[in-house]
Amino acid sequence: MAAGDDRVANLWLADELWRLGAIQFGDFTIGNTAVHSPVYVNLRLLISSPAALRRAAEVMLQEVRTLQSMRHPHLAPYDLVAGVPFGGLHLATAFSLISDTPMIYLHPEKKSRRAIIEGRYEDGQTVLIIDDLITGGHSIVQTASRLEADNLIVEDAVVLLDRQQGGRERLSRHGINLVSILTLESVLHYLGSSHKISAEWYHKSLEYLQKNRSGY
Repeated sequence: MAAGDDRVANLWLADELWRLGAIQFGDFTIGNTAVHSPVYVNLRLLISSPAALRRAAEVMLQEVRTLQSMRHPHLAPYDLVAGVPFGGLHLATAFSLISDTPMIYLHPEKKSRRAIIEGRYEDGQTVLIIDDLITGGHSIVQTASRLEADNLIVEDAVVLLDRQQGGRERLSRHGINLVSILTLESVLHYLGSSHKISAEWYHKSLEYLQKNRSGY
């Protein structure tokens, strides 16, 4: 689903991440975008629950097919999926298996600044980029740029979680449409309303989110 369209049906993911200990509260700095964030979401812990990982991939595929089936499709046809290292690789692999779609990914080359594209592909094929979450969007943009340098086409990217810190806007400026299953705001609302976190962390996290959304 598009960011902002937070379906209650997908809040199982927030609950599963909480159960796995993937949502933490404290003082976290993640790259150059999320500085002193009170909340950290480690979606890579999904690999500890094969059932949850499979369900996450199924939800992503269902959303992709729904957007493609609209009278005015909101997601382009694609020939390949590309996982963004490292967080997006397990999701892209699961998505590839259940959708029967060939997968590629970037492999950094130590002797060169240019990453190697692993997997088979042909000029002119369209690639759907998959990542676990997006903050500022740098990794997805870099992945798209490398793929496009080898004559591949990138029009869309799908993530499980949008931290809502400028990533959607950055991708849009590069001509990439973002589809997210959940937003950080919806996760916080769920955790707060179900009393899984204290009112202090709930309000502190929402305040951080509001202050940093318009900064990028």
